[in-house]
Amino acid sequence: MGVLNVTPDSFGDSVRLVDLSSAVEAAVRMEAEGADLIDIGGESTRPGAAPVPADEEAQRVVPVVRALAGRLRVPISVDTTKAPIARAALAEGAALVNDISALSYDPALGRVAAEAGAGLILMHMRGRPAAMYAEAQYGNLMEEVARELDERLRAAVAAGVPRDRLIVDPGVGFAKRPADSYGVLARLPELARALDRPILVGPSRKSFLRDALDGRPAVERDWGTAAAVTAAVLGGAHVVRVHAVGAMAQVVKVADQIRSAWTD
Repeated sequence: MGVLNVTPDSFGDSVRLVDLSSAVEAAVRMEAEGADLIDIGGESTRPGAAPVPADEEAQRVVPVVRALAGRLRVPISVDTTKAPIARAALAEGAALVNDISALSYDPALGRVAAEAGAGLILMHMRGRPAAMYAEAQYGNLMEEVARELDERLRAAVAAGVPRDRLIVDPGVGFAKRPADSYGVLARLPELARALDRPILVGPSRKSFLRDALDGRPAVERDWGTAAAVTAAVLGGAHVVRVHAVGAMAQVVKVADQIRSAWTD
């Protein structure tokens, strides 16, 4: 899954894709480099990020979805927590909704996905991005992540989304200290066994990598990201969400061969 942030303040991008032509060009390039999905987001969810009004988010996202729907061969995902944004993007050709709040911010988003027949990604997080680290207190990390994701799966099914259209994301870097994020990557098979749903992992350039990489800024963390992506694939992840699609597509192919050799 290639990350296409159409925001002026995304933490992980070296170039700000704030105009339509640049965003379209970037998405087409990611598809050519091996992306199987393109995830378009108009609101930064980095730690401490301020909320974006729905009308502003729509102005950023919907024209990009509209422009790409007829050009890309791969599915488009919209990264939003707001039902109106999801509805507009799905109407323009998006096929999935990637909700970092797992329907906890706007429960109506579940009905929107159900009515459109869309896929829905539910991510584990506690609190809001502005103060989510205050919620990073775990007694049994994977047991709690699995239990809380199972609750959100039940909420999505109750909203009308069939279980076979649901993907779970353990939320690496969200309401998790670095040790928690590494713990999630090390223990992904536990999540797969507990929930029996496809797993998406998004470790790309995140701050949990910083200390291990001697404080490097986000755009210089691709080697660290490659290690995390490898761990995710070996742990059973079905989708990895990344910025550097061309490089990470190679990482995924090799990691997948290793995983296949384990299971043969």
